[in-house]
Amino acid sequence: MDNFYTIQEENTSVLTEKKSKFIAHILFIENKTDAINKIEKIRKKYFDAKHNCYAYRIIENNNLLEQASDDGEPSGTAGLPMLQILQKNNLCNILVVITRYFGGILLGTGGLVRAYSQSTKDVIDKSKKIEMTKGRELVIELDYNTFNFLQYFCKKNKVLIDKVEYSTNIVCKIIAENSKIDEIIKVLKEKEIKVKNNYLLSIKYFKKVY
Repeated sequence: MDNFYTIQEENTSVLTEKKSKFIAHILFIENKTDAINKIEKIRKKYFDAKHNCYAYRIIENNNLLEQASDDGEPSGTAGLPMLQILQKNNLCNILVVITRYFGGILLGTGGLVRAYSQSTKDVIDKSKKIEMTKGRELVIELDYNTFNFLQYFCKKNKVLIDKVEYSTNIVCKIIAENSKIDEIIKVLKEKEIKVKNNYLLSIKYFKKVY
């Protein structure tokens, strides 16, 4: 997966369908453990609700992990439709939990699918999305004069200088898309700029800069 969208902050929405109340939570998650902890937190908060259905997608160790639960609802009526909406919107590192309070009127399988789907769409629509793109980080050691050139080059090409340490020389970390990292390496070689630890490169997902 070269890019995906995530969210900036937690959000909630409420949907009422035939007296049943659907409370949707959308949360950013870093890993599976984080997802499990946040699911349990919501379950404790709504301990009197019969159903706390969820779906999440995570990029963990460069692998995509997906999970969904109907939590007692008829199979395939809650977790799977929620997960499919996350997939359709290319959303990752996101957990959606929908708490349902039964209103006394049966919705049927089709009604449940529609309600959980709409509730998921509603909470996604309320949330500010961030595009994440796959790239690498590059650690560079250079003198102060050359750093001015690097700052100009990165600003012009919309490349993020993530961290700078000032000592005898400057050590900085650059995060960018693979194509831009390759371009930076080429420019560094042309300028004969030394690179710390022979281009310390690692794969990362980072906020895309426009």
